[in-house]
Amino acid sequence: MVAGRDTRRWRKLKVQFRARSAEANHPCWLCGQPIDYDLPRDHPEAFQPDHLHPVSTHPEHAEDPANLRPSHATCNKARGNRAPLFGLGRQTRQW
Repeated sequence: MVAGRDTRRWRKLKVQFRARSAEANHPCWLCGQPIDYDLPRDHPEAFQPDHLHPVSTHPEHAEDPANLRPSHATCNKARGNRAPLFGLGRQTRQW
């Protein structure tokens, strides 16, 4: 069993976090793009909770709701357990 990924508490927390994120229409914290919360979970752009502090390096935060961030499945997988890389954003014509 992996902490934070295979417990009853984790499954309940994940459902609650998804509901709160969808209600607030939170974008992906990694890329800043909108998340379609209605996509099936096996879709690459589907919602997936991401741990700010990865479970592999911080198992004590595995089931801490404050450690969760909304993300796309592809963004979450691409990040892995590395620190997030935030871009500077998109250039605008005014810039």
